[in-house]
Amino acid sequence: MLAEWLRGLDYTALKKLLACNDGIAELNFRRFQEMDLRRPGTPALLSYDGIQYQYMAPHLFTRPQFEYAETHLRILSGFYGVLRPFDGVLPYRLEMGARCSTPFCKNLYDFWGDSLYRTLTAGGEDTLLNLASAEYAKAVRPWVAPPVRWIDVTFGEADGGKVVEKGVYVKMARGEMVRFLAERNAETPEAAQGFDRLDYRFSPAHSTAASYVFLREGRAN
Repeated sequence: MLAEWLRGLDYTALKKLLACNDGIAELNFRRFQEMDLRRPGTPALLSYDGIQYQYMAPHLFTRPQFEYAETHLRILSGFYGVLRPFDGVLPYRLEMGARCSTPFCKNLYDFWGDSLYRTLTAGGEDTLLNLASAEYAKAVRPWVAPPVRWIDVTFGEADGGKVVEKGVYVKMARGEMVRFLAERNAETPEAAQGFDRLDYRFSPAHSTAASYVFLREGRAN
């Protein structure tokens, strides 16, 4: 349904939706026009190239680390919904926060509803460690209810009594955290508290059971 609607947009409408330059708009207009969802695609974990994926460096994963990721990691997508690392994806661009008003939904949060949360917990998972941006977490967080435990992870710097997040460092740390957990075959959320990369350290004073805060070493007040 969503793919058909996107394919039906003309170039100008798609460019406005994606809020991008001409080159990106032209590329993705062709992609949606030519997209055949019956094709197998590329494993999701190896398809994205944002900063967090560069620091996750899945191309360097060992077989056990890939197996860990397939079991524990889920990727949120505005187009595909919830992806396992080895789910095939085709090239696309569609952010969760895109102003995607259609005859069947007012935006992508409305389109996906509680389905992402239901997919994430379908196997009986009782803990969700959130390494997503606020834009994507918003598609899941409102639906979380006991007995499922949701834990936000914040990477920041202490500044005047507040924890301030700096975009690039946050993205780097999210990717490094996934790698850290995979390398240790972590099975409890508390294992994440041992994360010590990119000068970040867990801050018990700033954290709660539902919010793990990591501060860059030497910058905490």
